[in-house]
Amino acid sequence: MADFTVIGAGIIGLATAFKLSQRFPDQNIVVLEKEDRPAAHQTGHNSGVIHSGIYYRPGSLKAKLAREGNKDMYEFCEEHGVSYRKTGKIIAAVKDEELAALENLYQRGKTNGLEVKRMTGEEIRRVEPYVNAVAGIYVSSTGIVDFSEVAETLVRLLRERNVKIHFSTRVTDLDVHESGVSIETDHGKIRSRQVVNCAGLFSDRIARMSGIEPDAQIVPFRGEYYKFAPEKRDRVNGLVYPVPDPAFPFLGVHFTKMIDGGVHIGPNAVPGLMREGYRKSDFDLDDFREIVTNPGLWKLAFRYLPMGVQEMWRSFNKKAFTRNVQQYVPEITEEDLVPVEAGVRAQALTNEGKLLDDFFIIRDRLALHVLNAPSPAATASFKIADYIVDRQ
Repeated sequence: MADFTVIGAGIIGLATAFKLSQRFPDQNIVVLEKEDRPAAHQTGHNSGVIHSGIYYRPGSLKAKLAREGNKDMYEFCEEHGVSYRKTGKIIAAVKDEELAALENLYQRGKTNGLEVKRMTGEEIRRVEPYVNAVAGIYVSSTGIVDFSEVAETLVRLLRERNVKIHFSTRVTDLDVHESGVSIETDHGKIRSRQVVNCAGLFSDRIARMSGIEPDAQIVPFRGEYYKFAPEKRDRVNGLVYPVPDPAFPFLGVHFTKMIDGGVHIGPNAVPGLMREGYRKSDFDLDDFREIVTNPGLWKLAFRYLPMGVQEMWRSFNKKAFTRNVQQYVPEITEEDLVPVEAGVRAQALTNEGKLLDDFFIIRDRLALHVLNAPSPAATASFKIADYIVDRQ
């Protein structure tokens, strides 16, 4: 019988198992993952940014855990030889109408305890000569890493600690009772004293298997990326982000200089037709039926209809996406943008049509469920894990 079973070998599940092995070194810990490798979904398809926490509401879990997790992530990478770059980030206003929101963001960064600096357009051009901006904010603690490499390092460390990791093992049912948890998988049954659900895109379904009805349902949003053609990589030297529109729940297109030197641009955000649908053509009937019958999604769609239409238009029209990019790097053309693999964000949505803005973690009897952990969850993964372990 296992003492703790973690469902999901994304970065949160692996970080949770790692923290459990530190806190309870003599306990039997098991990780279950339906794919044949770690970090197969959200962890392995994100932009790789080590976030600062500047965007998040002061006092929220996101703000607190992102700031603290940022420090822990750098320390982990240093200790275990994971490649990273602490580049800092420029949040660039491209028009005067954005200056008030930029100042509000600067004040939020100060409130959240971050080192932030105002920049003039001229100061930005010294660092990013091809970027158009009238003003900006520099956030020093932002960086870049390959979170898949972090996950693979965690797998190695967990195996050294005798944590059992079962890949290609899908959970099919959970029975939570007073004496423990019975976990049905496609490779047999596991009994565990406690279970932690870190199943990402399927976390709400795992929760329902355990007998609870979450207040929110996971809705997949596909984030589509381009990258600069090799000869245009030097058009961005670091990380360049937009001033977020407070009326829109997603951040908008940004530029990320990756560990390999390539520059990724994106993502936009469009509803997916299946939970693990990385291509526009990916479709699953059961997922689709669940998505389109969710009353919250229709309420959300009507609330943000004009912006949603723009996102869909940019998804299918490269010229429109390019025009968005040209606001920041004017010389870029359609030919300079090369499509790359998309990511899928597991976003919890209430029946009232509200996107949950903060991490959403609940405990029910002997099971703990991570039901909303979008960005900056990878950055905050070690602190999210501490939060989880503290509740065991």
